[in-house]
Amino acid sequence: MSGRGRLTLGAYAATLMAAGALLPLVKPATWIFTAAILLALQSGAGALTRRVPLARPLTIAAQVVVSLLTLTLVFAREQALLGLLPGPQAFGRFAELFRSGADDVGTYATPAPDTLGIRLMVVAGVLVIGLLVDTLAVTFRSAAPAGLPLLALYSVAAGLSEGGASWMWFLLAASGYLLLLLAEGRDRLSQWGRVFGAAPRAARPGAVGSGGGQPLAPVRTGRRIGAVAMGLALAVPAVLPTLSGGLFGGPGSGPGESGKGGTISAVNPLVSLQDNLRQPEDREVLRYRTNATDTSGLYLRLVALDQFDGTSWKSSVRPIEDVPKPLPRPDGLSGQVATTEVTGNFVASSTYEQKWLPMPYPASRVEIGGRWRYEPAGRMLVGDDGQNTRGARYTVASLDVRPTAAQLASAPPASAQLRAEYTKVPDSLPLDVRATALQVTKGARNDYERAVKLQDWFATDGGFRYDVEVESGTGVQAISRFLERREGFCVHFSFSMAAMARTLGIPARVAVGFMPGRPQADGAMSVGIRDAHAWPELYFEGAGWTRFEPTPTRGSTPEYTRQQSPTDTPSESAQPSAGATAAPSAAPSRSESCPPQLRRLGECGPDAAVAGDLSDGGGVDPLTVVLVCLGVAVVVLLPLTPLLWRTRARTARLGSSGRTAEDAVARTLAAWREIIDTAWDHGVAPDESATPRKTAARIVRLGALEGEPANAVHRVARAVEQVLYAPEPRPGTGLVDEVSLVRSGFAAVSSRKVRLRALLAPRSAVRVLWTASSRWAVLSDRWGARREAVTLRATGALRRLTRQQG
Repeated sequence: MSGRGRLTLGAYAATLMAAGALLPLVKPATWIFTAAILLALQSGAGALTRRVPLARPLTIAAQVVVSLLTLTLVFAREQALLGLLPGPQAFGRFAELFRSGADDVGTYATPAPDTLGIRLMVVAGVLVIGLLVDTLAVTFRSAAPAGLPLLALYSVAAGLSEGGASWMWFLLAASGYLLLLLAEGRDRLSQWGRVFGAAPRAARPGAVGSGGGQPLAPVRTGRRIGAVAMGLALAVPAVLPTLSGGLFGGPGSGPGESGKGGTISAVNPLVSLQDNLRQPEDREVLRYRTNATDTSGLYLRLVALDQFDGTSWKSSVRPIEDVPKPLPRPDGLSGQVATTEVTGNFVASSTYEQKWLPMPYPASRVEIGGRWRYEPAGRMLVGDDGQNTRGARYTVASLDVRPTAAQLASAPPASAQLRAEYTKVPDSLPLDVRATALQVTKGARNDYERAVKLQDWFATDGGFRYDVEVESGTGVQAISRFLERREGFCVHFSFSMAAMARTLGIPARVAVGFMPGRPQADGAMSVGIRDAHAWPELYFEGAGWTRFEPTPTRGSTPEYTRQQSPTDTPSESAQPSAGATAAPSAAPSRSESCPPQLRRLGECGPDAAVAGDLSDGGGVDPLTVVLVCLGVAVVVLLPLTPLLWRTRARTARLGSSGRTAEDAVARTLAAWREIIDTAWDHGVAPDESATPRKTAARIVRLGALEGEPANAVHRVARAVEQVLYAPEPRPGTGLVDEVSLVRSGFAAVSSRKVRLRALLAPRSAVRVLWTASSRWAVLSDRWGARREAVTLRATGALRRLTRQQG
């Protein structure tokens, strides 16, 4: 294979190995097969055009054309001319898919579903990186700069992964880059020809010369480039902000420096809720102390979802600013509504990472260190530049708003602007949603009574059942299916009540956060991951955004709705826990005696995690365990490979037990080879052009051997001369003891550093590469000869056929 062919394969392999870091971001990861096939076609196009040869710009242009054609064939075949040639309709299809993909990555948390839009974005991104790597490494024959696009690909994947990319993906990407460097190094050395020096082996990559045992300059340069690239790949993701909210554009990721404004595009934090609800594990995420006399309504709010497109709720793009002191008064809250300011001191767990800050609503003052920003419309605090809640300590003063039923019933209409924004429903919403809302609220005289009727219908009167096993569902028919089947979890209840309220003209949105948690023996409140919850907030002029609780067996029914609601039992989260201790609880919301049936139905404690970034998951996937074990084995065994090979080689050389004359000769030569390699491991490079006697003298002199070790080297050298040159070979005896003497001699005169190098990283282990290279050359020659023979036969047959037809 030619040098460019090896470089092309190296660039292809390096790109695919670096693209492995994207696998955890999209599930299922079948897109990698599409990317591999299209990338192979792109690389093949480059290889063919370079063989013509074409000018470099034409080679790149040909690869771009092939990439565009293949993308059209896969993603826009129906809109293309002849199913392959991209035209205006095909480009329109690409634009539509990219918009759809952008919406998907703003909606789903990682791992996102493999939608067509996301698949196009990922595959096209891999092709772009592959084109850059191929152009730099193969077309311009400079593999070192090709590490930059590979580094960019890995760094983006690491930054977008929850908690950063796994070390296995880094190891894979780094190996791909080093493979590319080795391919280029072999190509360059083959162009230079053999490098003559003190030893014939010095021309081989990685060989050690006699002058101090240092590798050749090209190899040293390649190693340094690889080390720098690995260091950058480790350092860059460490300083990038972790976007745990979704694939792109999580909270706090908007432009602008601190204090300079910016925007926040918050993704839907409820994407992974059902998976977390099904997990039995629990952990404490937050602990706080408060002066509130009643904590049953002290919900800890993270984010408000105010945008409803018929299929899901998500946050709007909002401007953010520095956290004001104090926070402005809540919109719509008048002085006639009773309020009491309560204060809480919060401590987040060191294992809890969240971009939103959990705090009671509405907060009036927040004292916290770090890079936090304020979103006024939702009254949320979001981390900026990678800031999250891990180990955070903060104090929040909030208002306990207590409107009366009369005040809510007599509330005037909200402003036209607010109603236009928060009562908007899509045209695709099924008609039965509004029809059901009208039927349930029949007889209500005002928006307050309509809201209470909706809450009571979901919580008690409508025959709904709380069940986390029900699929969350997607599409515009999801709410209709839920209203028909009447079973689901808090996402169904909060989403449906908010949507139905909007159809009645009541401003509504969905809040995500935690229920108050459980009291502990020391007076603190412990909030577990299973306290995560979603609930609707409805707007009433004079009281502002007001909480309702439609989910059965969850949370607490607000006091201002209890006059018309038979459900006035506080939630389990507000009840003291028997046997609670002052120590932090690893499972603050789980009853160990609760049977699995009730736990599955949610009767054992509050909801599970709000999103994938609120929880580190539950059960362990067996495939993950296997992959991790294999990865650990590779990481442990890879550095020990030279030591293991050296030990095996020594055992094989000195362990032969044949009794024939040929076996005796082989034992003598093997012992001599072992002495040469032992000297090489301790810094004395071999000189295969010298005779055994001169080699022995050189080993004794450079190795500073004295006494019996030196005599043992000379005795084995004389035995080698006997078996090689004597008319009647007489193999030596006691060769194993002689080798042991030589090894002991080198150990006695060498420093600790040299001994450790000889043990853990023996220089003679390079013989493995030489052997593999020789075998590969033999196989290549055989394959080339067979291919040439087949070609000659085919050509001869074709000529005979042509003559016969002529």
